[in-house]
Amino acid sequence: MSADEHLDPIPDSFILQPPVFHPVSRLNTETGQLNSKLHVVPYVTTIFGGLYAGKMVMLQGVVPLHARRRTSPKLRNTPTRFQVDFQCGCCLHPRPDIAFHFNPRFYTVKPHVICNTLQGGLWQKEVRWPGVTLQKGASFLILFLFENEEVKVSVNGQHFLHFCYQLPLSRVDTLGIYGDILVKAVGFLNINPFVEGRREYPVGYPFLLYSPRLEVPCSRTLPQGLRPGQVIVVRGLVLQEPKDFTLSLRNGTTHVPVTLRASFTDRTLAWVSSWGRKKLISAPFLFYPQRFFEEGGLKLALNGQGLGATSLNQKALEQLRELRITGSVHLYCVHY
Repeated sequence: MSADEHLDPIPDSFILQPPVFHPVSRLNTETGQLNSKLHVVPYVTTIFGGLYAGKMVMLQGVVPLHARRRTSPKLRNTPTRFQVDFQCGCCLHPRPDIAFHFNPRFYTVKPHVICNTLQGGLWQKEVRWPGVTLQKGASFLILFLFENEEVKVSVNGQHFLHFCYQLPLSRVDTLGIYGDILVKAVGFLNINPFVEGRREYPVGYPFLLYSPRLEVPCSRTLPQGLRPGQVIVVRGLVLQEPKDFTLSLRNGTTHVPVTLRASFTDRTLAWVSSWGRKKLISAPFLFYPQRFFEEGGLKLALNGQGLGATSLNQKALEQLRELRITGSVHLYCVHY
């Protein structure tokens, strides 16, 4: 693909925003260790495509062992805290509206989280959630799962709170992180579109900090085959001058019942049967050079958007024994 070749416009909801590791570099380049005396906040970033129901934001970080030294004697002993704001813009003056303000205060006698909305420069009625499980010096993982009328928040794998929107979710386009926190990683994920009426946090979306790059071709065994409803998640980065990408499922006799193939030559995506018959998938071609991707099948979801499906009966699924991935990609995660 030439540098000046025109690319078809892609809907914002198809774009997978790449994760950010240590937003401001505080790593010692010789030892690879994080300098815990330095802080990486405030950190403000644009949310690709804005927020909408079905999107999830993941935050990995560490509560510092010691609060930052306060310059004012009146503030020197104030409790350590941080906040995560989902903002309607990023201007400094006037201060933007904040649709969801998440503010853990974890060095008080009773650690808790304050949730609120800032509208027109005025804070609305705050909601207090006690019992937050954050400890000084300890790592944490916080998930923000956005739904039609509320956001759900889990801390270290356990549901913690829900908060009803007071501003339209469609106005949110900026994430801001402030206060006493060491940010390890920020991730943006689109949810599996095939599970309707979801009320739980999605499974199959681990966010792996410092994930080593996997070798390609990549093979994964399926000792018990697959089952209906099971999700396979593949995350990677398309190379700068790609040729093709394939994901195939094989049974115990090395027979290949189905293959998903992306061709960069003619920019097509297709299911290929065991006898070579190709079934084109009618959808935008989303594998672009230097762009991250995430997919799951046998119903195909690329960057969280449903694209197409192929059929295998339950017996054929149970007989599958190998998942094999080849092509012009850097591979970071294969999860099932």
